[in-house]
Amino acid sequence: MTQQLHATEAITHPMDAEAKGEASARRTSPQADLRQSIGWIVFGIVVIVLSWRMDRLEQQDINPYTVPGLLPGFLGLAVVLFGSLLLWRSWQRIKTSTDAHPAETAVQSSSAHSVEDVERGEEIERRRIATVLVLCIGYAAGLMGHGLPFWLATSIFIAVAIGVLQFADRTARGQRWRGLIFSLAMGIATGIGTTFLFQDLFLVRLP
Repeated sequence: MTQQLHATEAITHPMDAEAKGEASARRTSPQADLRQSIGWIVFGIVVIVLSWRMDRLEQQDINPYTVPGLLPGFLGLAVVLFGSLLLWRSWQRIKTSTDAHPAETAVQSSSAHSVEDVERGEEIERRRIATVLVLCIGYAAGLMGHGLPFWLATSIFIAVAIGVLQFADRTARGQRWRGLIFSLAMGIATGIGTTFLFQDLFLVRLP
């Protein structure tokens, strides 16, 4: 009876079922997240060190807010910050899964990472990478340099990118409208914030 009910729901809401399947297949193991977080933290530290060693052009009376290494240093710091957050989250997931039900977790882990799930997860990741490339090319070639102000073009790009990339997860949780509002808010905030940061603070001429 339960299986028939699930089958009926999948037929009635094929998009919801597909989104839930993609969200489930895209979940990475906490061990993989842990390894990736360490890699990102190391990469961010390297960027910070190299940025610190860059010439500050003091002999040319360069504004301290426009020195070459300032922006890469901030980006490296952001990478370390988000890598640390990913490290903390993955460690909490590992700790929770091992402390709660070690035997049950081992069985679920072995069944969840079957060959079909791994192949589907890899296919979904390839599609996500292709989607990101299309969005970035569309932003650079389609939105920039065609009359739109920088803040508006950036806002549109960020909002569309977040909405598309989070669509499966938001649909699986029944949060489509919340995801739409979140993507719009993040897009506008990023567009305006980036314009202020580069144009007014760093004195960078934006397209």
